[in-house]
Amino acid sequence: MKANNPLNTSWRKTASTIYKKPVDSKIFGSVEIDITDLEKYINEKRKAGVKITLTHFFLLATARAIKEQVPELNTYVKRGNIYSYEQIDATVSVLLQNGEMGSVKMQNVDKLTLEESAIQLKEEIKKSYQGDENATMQMKEKLASIPWPLRGWVYHLIKYLTTNMGISIPPLGLSANNFGSFILSNIGSIGLDIGYPALMPSANISFVLILGGINKKPWVVNNEIVPRTILTLGAALDHRVIDASHGGKLFRYLKKMVNNPALLEKV
Repeated sequence: MKANNPLNTSWRKTASTIYKKPVDSKIFGSVEIDITDLEKYINEKRKAGVKITLTHFFLLATARAIKEQVPELNTYVKRGNIYSYEQIDATVSVLLQNGEMGSVKMQNVDKLTLEESAIQLKEEIKKSYQGDENATMQMKEKLASIPWPLRGWVYHLIKYLTTNMGISIPPLGLSANNFGSFILSNIGSIGLDIGYPALMPSANISFVLILGGINKKPWVVNNEIVPRTILTLGAALDHRVIDASHGGKLFRYLKKMVNNPALLEKV
């Protein structure tokens, strides 16, 4: 996690100073993507025994986008400088059996294939259902047991050490890379068409990607209006480390992969 000099431009060092995370450093964006052919591809794979979903696809496609096109999305702020993570990890939001939101962490996502991502994510979700969540999510139970206002003081101390100073706390299983490079959340699965998420104050991530609702819409294909299946994607970006242009590169890459999903079958 060494500082990468090309990332530490005058503007970036100034932005990391004048903005506070995540109160006033967010950029929101959304895009609609035609996934008609992608859904057919996924259905064919599922019939062949590869149990992938849109979540697996966009998780892997986003990690590949970071690796191949937008390395700036794999960065975080520590002590006024911009750093690059040594690998591309991701946190995926999941709905636990008790109805509460939880999360699982996927490591080295860009090095997985679609089939491998499906297997690994299934195993991680199984662990979370059994109560074996990652260390960060387990901390919520410990914090909840602390009386107020001590609870707030403990939280801010942990946040200051891990998020602001980049200091790990091994006994608690906490580090500056608790959540990985980005967070992916499929809110379409709970009935929301789109949402603009918060950048978690205790997470050193540069963006959160949202999979929104899927709807049939009239769409222009080859100069003709036809019914197509449309997915809405949303994102919240940390303006201290990235700009709207980086979000544009991400969305363009995702559109490319939607039209060429087979590219994700190999590393």
